[in-house]
Amino acid sequence: MDKKLDLHGLFEFNDTFDYSDYKYEDDCDTGSSFLAIFLPIMYSVAMVLGLTGNILVLVVLWQKRRNWSMTAAFVLHLSIADILLLLTLPVWAVDAGKGLSFGSVPCKLTGVLFKINFHCSIFLLVCISLNLYISVVHTTKICSCTRPYMVQLICLVGWIFSLLLSIPDWMYLKAARVSEQEDNYKCVYMYSCTEARMASHFSFLVLGFLLPFIVLLYCFVHVLLKCRSKMGVPKRRAVQVTFALVLVFFISWTPFNVALLMDMFDFSSRKPAEFCGNHRWTAVKITAILGFLHSCLNPLIYFGFSEKFRHWILSVMKCNSCAVDSGDYFLWDSREFHSPTSVPQEENGALQPMNNIQQLNDEML
Repeated sequence: MDKKLDLHGLFEFNDTFDYSDYKYEDDCDTGSSFLAIFLPIMYSVAMVLGLTGNILVLVVLWQKRRNWSMTAAFVLHLSIADILLLLTLPVWAVDAGKGLSFGSVPCKLTGVLFKINFHCSIFLLVCISLNLYISVVHTTKICSCTRPYMVQLICLVGWIFSLLLSIPDWMYLKAARVSEQEDNYKCVYMYSCTEARMASHFSFLVLGFLLPFIVLLYCFVHVLLKCRSKMGVPKRRAVQVTFALVLVFFISWTPFNVALLMDMFDFSSRKPAEFCGNHRWTAVKITAILGFLHSCLNPLIYFGFSEKFRHWILSVMKCNSCAVDSGDYFLWDSREFHSPTSVPQEENGALQPMNNIQQLNDEML
């Protein structure tokens, strides 16, 4: 009989000191026919929409690579992080329908990509918000425009940081047998002790959610206080776009982190009956799906806030390279910048509003 690996156990956390002969016991009914149909459909739709949107964003940014701003580089890496997670959705879809015949390798890989996407996304959003904060409040810049490699270096630090935070997944994610009667396997965290479980939860919640939330809140409060009396259209749109990206991220991931926080202080996880009774497994599972859907929402934000980005996307889809390369269209809508007081068009970068925030400061971005 084939070994079937249930990836949805990835979001469950179990303690055991000796898991060499570990048998995963699950009294919950996770084989619902409704979920077996609904989840693959949801994963498939998210994958198609997300990959299409993020690939189009990459194409647009590549067409405007000579005019990249600092924010454009962050958006580029943000799309790459989303694509990495979306590429694992076929595994989730097949698993939700009939299970997988693999071992611990896809289990670990799926968990690692999940964590890398989460941490890298929040790191890049913090970078975008800090860039906005520094340029608006302090009228300066993070790094010199004459040294664009510094932006890529910052992004590299973000990727390394995300990889380091995914180490617990490499260490503790394992494929455990569901029962002796069946040759099915479930992907679960099997910690050597309760302290390791608590430390893993704590680092994920604090480093990946709480601290970034404090930084983002600080940035936006000061930006709004600085601009509330004289916020022009360019600044207002830049703040709106960045705020939309951050808001969507927290709407998508806050429920999952709340579920993890509940699990962190739930010491009855060794009792399957109670576990099913409080529906904690269902809560963590559903909130994780909401986090997956976040990967296909960022392109919709770009599309919704920018008329020129919509025009660019249509041009790319029609293979109208002349329109894309003409320099007439930018990622963000900036029609009002063509007034006599605006900067010359050839000075505008790929992410128009982000650059025009500082047009009185010689394009700080």
